Parts: sequence; structure tokens; C-alpha cells
Amino acid sequence: MFTKYFTSRISGPLEKVDQQSAFIQALETLDNLQVFYGKYLAIPRKCRRCGFTDSVQNEKMTDVNIAVEMMSDAFENRFDTALLVSGDSDLAAPIQSVRRFFPEKRVVVAFPPQTFSVELTKHAHAYFTIGRANIAKSLFPMEVRKADGFVLRCPDRWMNR
Repeated sequence: MFTKYFTSRISGPLEKVDQQSAFIQALETLDNLQVFYGKYLAIPRKCRRCGFTDSVQNEKMTDVNIAVEMMSDAFENRFDTALLVSGDSDLAAPIQSVRRFFPEKRVVVAFPPQTFSVELTKHAHAYFTIGRANIAKSLFPMEVRKADGFVLRCPDRWMNR
């Protein structure tokens, strides 16, 4: 089994950047896992009342990266059943394509807690919600040692898991 993890690097605040970086480094210690990156794009936003302008970070490319990898893996016969952990209804299109071009392949959607998409359930072969108890069983240990010996530590504020 091979796992593909899709994310985008955040740019702030610094504490969250450090936490995300440590989590991704911990993921990279796992065998048979590859990380794919999207990006954030600053979208200008202007208040209609006062005219104040700021920007909102909008994540880009993650769903496209997932779709491309799902189709590539189907074409290269890398799976019989793909497990998609997401609630993003934009991913209904690649599921439909897998079903159309590869009727022998299955796509099962696993929804994170408190996430659901009717659109995905219409197209997936099956779906389920990942329970919090299963997530609790799947956490990294409090310390993860990288190949170079560096020890990644769980942030203090996550200690009450």
C-alpha cells in the first residue's frame, strides 16, 4: 500500500508554520508515503462599507493534484481500490472518470469527522466516516526520530490528546 498526502504550506502565524513543518517531517519518516504540495494565493478583499482592503489566503492546486494522481495511478494500474480521505466535492469528477475508464477499479471515500459530501457519496463505490476513536489510535507518538537522528516532539498544547 502506498499513501499520498496532499497539502499546501501555510505562511503564518509562525507557531502554526512550525507545527505544520514538524507534522510533515514526521509524515516523511513513514515508509511508502509521498507528500504533494499545492500553494496558497493571496486574494484581495475589499470591504463594501468602509473600503478597507486586505487579502485572504486561498488554497490552490491540492484538489487538482489529487485528481491528477488518482487518474495517473489508475492508468498505471497502481491500485484496485483507492481510498480517498476528503470531503471536497470537487473530487467527484476524478471519481467519475475512474469509474468510466476503469470499471474494475473502486474508489472508497473516507470522510474525516464532521465532514461530509453528498456529491462524493453519489459517485464513490462506498463511503464511511472516520471515527474520532480511530484517529486517536492513529496519532504519532510524542516523539518521532528522523533518519538523521533529529527528534521531532509533539507541541505542548497538543499534550491532552
